[in-house]
Amino acid sequence: MRTEVAIVGAGPAGLLLSHLLARAGVESVVVETRSKEYVASRIRAGILEHSSVELLTEAGLGDRLRVEGHQHRGVYLQWPHKRHHLDFVDLAGRSVWVYGQTEMQKDLVAAHSGPVLYEVSDTRLHDLTTDRPYVTFRDRDGAAVTLEASVIAGCDGSFGPSRAAVPAPARRVFERTYPYSWLGILADVAPSTDELIYAWHPDGFALHSMRSETVSRLYLQVPNGTDPAAWSDAQVWDELAKRLGHGQDGWTLAPGPITDKSVLPMRSFVQTPMRYGRLFLAGDAAHIVPPTGAKGLNLAIADVALLARALIALVKERDAGPADRYSDDALRRVWRCTHFSWWMTTMLHASGDPFDAELQLSQLRWVTTSTAGATGLAENYAGLPI
Repeated sequence: MRTEVAIVGAGPAGLLLSHLLARAGVESVVVETRSKEYVASRIRAGILEHSSVELLTEAGLGDRLRVEGHQHRGVYLQWPHKRHHLDFVDLAGRSVWVYGQTEMQKDLVAAHSGPVLYEVSDTRLHDLTTDRPYVTFRDRDGAAVTLEASVIAGCDGSFGPSRAAVPAPARRVFERTYPYSWLGILADVAPSTDELIYAWHPDGFALHSMRSETVSRLYLQVPNGTDPAAWSDAQVWDELAKRLGHGQDGWTLAPGPITDKSVLPMRSFVQTPMRYGRLFLAGDAAHIVPPTGAKGLNLAIADVALLARALIALVKERDAGPADRYSDDALRRVWRCTHFSWWMTTMLHASGDPFDAELQLSQLRWVTTSTAGATGLAENYAGLPI
């Protein structure tokens, strides 16, 4: 097979890149290890930045988002007996949207017209430093396939072959593993809040998010290695009620049937550079952030926006300038979002150290009473322009 851009990974980053390239007349083929159904059902991010919504709308992918998504002006920051609302629109002139990754994936699949090969195996990348790189794999029937391309885009996440295809001398890795995880649940119950609640508590962080008017998404800080099966539904709701302040100022947390329960480890990871020869990395293939700052999916969208422009210039116009600048341009935003995610995480998660706790509470009081502090959070959370 032959194409202009071989894309490894059919998640949001890979399909969005393929979609943007197709709109400019650049051919691509997408290969994916998982099944179409598996990729579509992965429960991941649910917050879209202002710039992400703008880009998706401009790309013709915003119709259902605008109807079924929920625009939020801000978030609540909370600690025991205190809850403060930060209005991003008033502070920074930008909002965010609640729209699950599963919904965005549906929109991308519906809009995509190019070839996507699911359930491939043994994917390998070759000759990346030449002008004729290629990908080999076995298709779902076991037949060996060679996919030749001018460029390869690695959009296959942290466990795919693209990141590992960059040889050790050519890459540098920065990593931070946090000493806690999130126990996350999906529940068939209307959200008990109009906007997200980020709650500091001496027993651990809690977050009340949502997926729709009838589905709530909630999280609890738990020790690393926690088995989700060790938490009964009743224990989860009791702990959420305590940490989120059930009964405080008349607010109540409504429990409901839990349909999904999982544990998410927390880490920060950046691999540089995001280009090696004719291989370009985007999204989780290049970086991971803890979800506290709601940056993972938005960073992938920003990467793809830059990469699409760079590859269109390279393939159609024979202009290598944007491709040569891609890694540096993308990493500036990656490191800004990595810092913001680290800052939100360390401000809100209990460490068990009383000194840390007093510093966290001091920081929360500053963010919620200082216009400068609140504006800094709002600008970063609602997202910088792409």
